[in-house]
Amino acid sequence: MLGDDDGPIQPIEAYLAYLTGIERSPNTIKAYAHDLKDYFTFLGLQGLDWREVRLEDLGEFVAWLRRPPGMREGNIALLPSVEHRCTEATVNRKLSALSAFYQHAVRHGVDLGELLITWQPAGRRNTVWKPFLHHISKGGLQPRRTISLRAPRKLPRVLTVVEVQTILDACDRLRDRFLFALLYASGILSCRPQPVA
Repeated sequence: MLGDDDGPIQPIEAYLAYLTGIERSPNTIKAYAHDLKDYFTFLGLQGLDWREVRLEDLGEFVAWLRRPPGMREGNIALLPSVEHRCTEATVNRKLSALSAFYQHAVRHGVDLGELLITWQPAGRRNTVWKPFLHHISKGGLQPRRTISLRAPRKLPRVLTVVEVQTILDACDRLRDRFLFALLYASGILSCRPQPVA
C-alpha cells in the first residue's frame, strides 16, 4: 500500500493492520496512511531513519508540511506572505497520526524514548472545567503531545432571517413550527440580520 520502489514500508503496514484489527474507521485508517506517507516522504528527502528521529527533525517536518508542494524539496526560505499549504488543524492531525504510530512502535520494542509525548502535572489546564474523578489523579502526570500548532477557533455559521423563515414555513406540524420559533425567539437558534438593500 505505502512505500517507494522497494515495496511497502513494513512498520506502516503493521500499524495500519493493527488499526484495521481494532476496527478503526476506514476514513481514519486512510487519513493516517496519507499522513504517514507524507512523513516517510519527508524522511526520505532528509535521509533520516524513522527510528532515529529527533525532536528538531519533527519541527522541520512541520515546516515542510506548511510549504507549498513545489517548494518542499531543498531548503528554500519562505517569505511570511506565502500562504501555508496545510492549516494548523491538518498539521495537528498529522502529528496525532505520528504520535499514535510511534506509541505503537514503542510497544513493539522500538526504543524512541518519549519523542512526541511530554508529561505534565494533571489539572494544569486553562479552563475551570475538571473531569470526573479529577481529585484522584490531580497529583499524577498526564501525557501531552510535545508539538502542536494553535489552530484558530471557527465560529459557527449563523442563519439569516430568510433561512429561519424558510425553516418555519417548511414545518408541517404546528408543534415543530412552535419549537423552531421558540429556539429563534430565545436566541438559541441565532441568526444574523439581513442587509438592507
